[in-house]
Amino acid sequence: MDVLALLCGLALFLFGMDAMGDALKKSAGASLKTILGKMTSNPMKGFLLGLGVTAIIQSSSATTVMVVGFVNSGTMTLLQAIGVIMGANVGTAVTSWLTALSGIGGETAAGLEWLDILKPDSWMPILAVIGIGLILFAKRGKKKDIGHILIGFSILMVGMSMMSDAVGGLKSNPDFQNILTAFNNPLLGVLVGMILTAIVQSSSASIGILQSLSATGAITYGMAIPIVLGQNIGTCITAMLSSIGANKNGKRTAVAHLFFNVIGVVFWLSAFYIANAIFKFPFVENTIDMWGIAAVHTIFKLLAVALLFPFYRQLAKLATLVVKSKDGEEETTSMLDERLFETPSVAADSATKVAYQMAELSFDAINKAMTLFEDGYDAKIADAVRDIEGKVDTFEDSLGSYLVKLSSHDMSERDSMQITKLLHIIGDLERISDHAVNVVESAEEMRDKKLTFSSEAQHEMSVLRAALRDIAELTLRGFTENKVDTVLEVEPLEEVVDKLRDEIKANHIIRLQKSECTIEHGFVLSDLLNNFERVSDHCSNIACCVFEISKYDSLDMHKYLAKVKSGNPEFDRRFEQYSEKYSLT
Repeated sequence: MDVLALLCGLALFLFGMDAMGDALKKSAGASLKTILGKMTSNPMKGFLLGLGVTAIIQSSSATTVMVVGFVNSGTMTLLQAIGVIMGANVGTAVTSWLTALSGIGGETAAGLEWLDILKPDSWMPILAVIGIGLILFAKRGKKKDIGHILIGFSILMVGMSMMSDAVGGLKSNPDFQNILTAFNNPLLGVLVGMILTAIVQSSSASIGILQSLSATGAITYGMAIPIVLGQNIGTCITAMLSSIGANKNGKRTAVAHLFFNVIGVVFWLSAFYIANAIFKFPFVENTIDMWGIAAVHTIFKLLAVALLFPFYRQLAKLATLVVKSKDGEEETTSMLDERLFETPSVAADSATKVAYQMAELSFDAINKAMTLFEDGYDAKIADAVRDIEGKVDTFEDSLGSYLVKLSSHDMSERDSMQITKLLHIIGDLERISDHAVNVVESAEEMRDKKLTFSSEAQHEMSVLRAALRDIAELTLRGFTENKVDTVLEVEPLEEVVDKLRDEIKANHIIRLQKSECTIEHGFVLSDLLNNFERVSDHCSNIACCVFEISKYDSLDMHKYLAKVKSGNPEFDRRFEQYSEKYSLT
């Protein structure tokens, strides 16, 4: 039954840690974006960045995997990554102090009964009740996230308490004593710590397991120190696995993380045993408790940083020597790195930046295509438009797949709406580039058939192109800068484009009746008008997405159009203003 209780406690502990970590990452999404936006080549700031992020999300493994993703995507350099990794190693020590709370009381608190108030058993039920209440009754996502954090932490501490109670009877067990005797060999202790952490893939979890075993009172400082140091090497397994499939710099980041911990362990463990042989530290044979394990864990991490921080450049060079690039090999990077799924808010931010690149390409394509009717046909420009359209298609395929995969992860309501917005917008952006190619084909048809529009038609089309450039610029700026006021300018201008299309068609029929134009001119003109009008429609769709999600966290095209057009004096004012600006007369 003790074994079953131990396994049950371990299961609850690991589940609670995972649930709390996921909720923290989800809740801290906006903070992570702000912190990660301040990435710098300054190693001290990088160290503080890693420390802050890991303290927020309670997982150095998650931070390191994120960093591998950043380096792989080209967002962060290898030198920047090393500073962040060092900070992440120190930041994860916070968890060991939290789990040590379950060690309050007992013999260490004799005569200090008031300390019982600090024991998790005293206040954990309150946290659990608050957490359940927030999950069940809170309407906003942030409050629900806090509820999940509280529940995760409560489950974690209950699991910790169950493990401690289950191993309590092992103190006098001779078999258990024989197993612990083997840990007097420091190399075996390091190996056990490595294997345990590699299995659970979390140094915080393996430290918690060791803390629960310390409740037996049979583990000494001499046994615990090698195990704790081995656990710091074992935690590298997550980043190493994550680097599979990454580019060279991504692999170097994982290797630098491994070298940081291995060098720190070898140096400080050797220094400790040499010093102990000389000075015979009395505390080595003393029994260690949960607080002692947390202290050993923290002190080692600080000493490792103190040792290697001045040599972060050399650490980068060592990783580069181990993971070599072939001569002439170019590094390929991708902003859409699935390693960033560890923190969905960061992945959503990265996908947004890619969508901005896609938008710039799409609108560049339509602007280039229109120049073929202004500066004369240019084969280089026509080829450039087709190349851009191919790139935009690739963007849509990769970004769409990435966003669909990302949407299956647990994230904040705001990030979820951002993904919804991007999924809608990338389709419109892809269609805009398609229409740009259609415009190129119309220009080529006129060249091949040696057609020329009449002076009146040329003037009318120049007015329409000017309006289209304006609506494209407003849409691009509104989307990339997320400006609601800017996108509100799009809809009245789209109405003006529709009006211009109808007027130009009507004028063409009049010219056709006067034999000033031909049927062939009409076919090309009709194709151009349809493509230009469709581009303005897609701009309207993008504006709708930006406005509705930024303002109301919803997406309803009919509601948007009714709100913007019906009885809106501001819309009427802007429509009149644009109608005067883009008048055919």
